Amino acid sequence: MEKTITFQKLKKEFEDKFILAERYYSLLFTLNNLHLTERETQLVAFSAVKGNLSNANVREEFCRIYNTSFPTINNMISHLRKMGIVVKDDKKIKIIPKIVLDFENDITLEIKLMHG
Repeated sequence: MEKTITFQKLKKEFEDKFILAERYYSLLFTLNNLHLTERETQLVAFSAVKGNLSNANVREEFCRIYNTSFPTINNMISHLRKMGIVVKDDKKIKIIPKIVLDFENDITLEIKLMHG
């Protein structure tokens, strides 16, 4: 029996690169069954756009925007490191390069879900 392939196109515009990054990582983590919290996903997206989480100014900005604290960020980073999403590279805490995109550009995703 021949399998049928279903194609579906979705187009969504986002008001800024931070929201685009957040939606991208939310989708990526959901498809990979990673069960990150909304705040962890926001931290990953924010870090991917800003470059790293080591800079105190970046952490302070995240705390101000998302109404959180430095200890909370440290706990989330610890959890993300255990999951392999965040790495320490030359004393800088970064998202693994494999999943970082340039959110200044439009993004086209191809998702292929297969069974059997």
